[in-house]
Amino acid sequence: MDSSWGARSRARTTAGRTAPQRTATQRTATQRTATRRTATRRAAAAAALLAAGLAACGGGAAPIASSQLQAQYQRVVAIVLPSVVEITGKDSAGSGVVYDKNGDIVTNAHVLGKAKTVDVLPSTGTSLLPAKVIGLFPPDDLAVIRVERDAGSLKPAAFSNSADARIGEIVMAMGNPLGLTDSVTQGIVSATGRTVTAATSPGAAEAYITSAIQTSAAINPGNSGGALANMAGRVLGIPALTAKDPEAGSAAQGIGFAIPSDTVMDIAGQLIAHGKVAHSDRASLDIEAQTVASAAGQAAGVLVLKAIPDGAAAAAGIRNGDVIVTLDGQSTPSLAVLEEDLAELKPGREVTAEVKRAGRSHDYQVKLSSLTG
Repeated sequence: MDSSWGARSRARTTAGRTAPQRTATQRTATQRTATRRTATRRAAAAAALLAAGLAACGGGAAPIASSQLQAQYQRVVAIVLPSVVEITGKDSAGSGVVYDKNGDIVTNAHVLGKAKTVDVLPSTGTSLLPAKVIGLFPPDDLAVIRVERDAGSLKPAAFSNSADARIGEIVMAMGNPLGLTDSVTQGIVSATGRTVTAATSPGAAEAYITSAIQTSAAINPGNSGGALANMAGRVLGIPALTAKDPEAGSAAQGIGFAIPSDTVMDIAGQLIAHGKVAHSDRASLDIEAQTVASAAGQAAGVLVLKAIPDGAAAAAGIRNGDVIVTLDGQSTPSLAVLEEDLAELKPGREVTAEVKRAGRSHDYQVKLSSLTG
């Protein structure tokens, strides 16, 4: 269901943080038909939303204040929800956000998995629209699909500047969690600038999201790829995952993460234009690598399987077979730790890489490149 990243070095979560876990729902064609939108469901969802608005105000809030907040919630739902679609594939389901008038829809890469085509159910319609995958960028867990007909029936969303997100800002998550179409939850921006990691399919590399927006708005399987909207009716981010409670072994309540809109617009624009990402805000050594173990069986460094010609590492003098033991002064006993270090660095920065070659240490000055894919 989730996409493999391969072996190239990529950014990783900050050490010591709990690794969030994402899940994707699986639905049959009968279930998808059963959950198609109706006016009754939308009315029920709106009623639940009004109740949430009243709860947010507090039971003793003044009627005028409650009414104003309630009206604002309704306004945001009316603006954003028509731009949120349900995406279903052979083995997975999730949500997406209409990106432009050409029928391009942005979603999470893990929602698509290895699918080349999927079905799209608009919030305002009852007929499935076939769509093809335009491109994926698993490092940011983003992908773009394009409907193959009736693009004019879709309403593009407006995106905000996620750099302006503030802790305490009210937000609303919209999507199709657990097959419950047109669902809306509310919360606040709990934190910004998070770097988080998410488990993918067994045996595959993990996905890493930098500058993530943490929110208390409920995010459940199926919300992935939907919209995290601010009270101006603009998409602030794309919900992607929730934190995992290490004690309970299940999703933690009220701790979800969204890919920031600035990243979404940058990556989606490149995927639409070129089908791939030529540059990103993520640092790379341009290597294919794996962890190497010591004689005692402990992780002892990162073995360079391939230094991509003309890439950052190769240009600095690092060769195939070298073992990277430190980067920018930080020990790199494993590929995971190396990726963790890269998560804190930016393309264009010059760093020192300590390398073991034939039992001897060598220092190389590396100008980090931008991750592509």
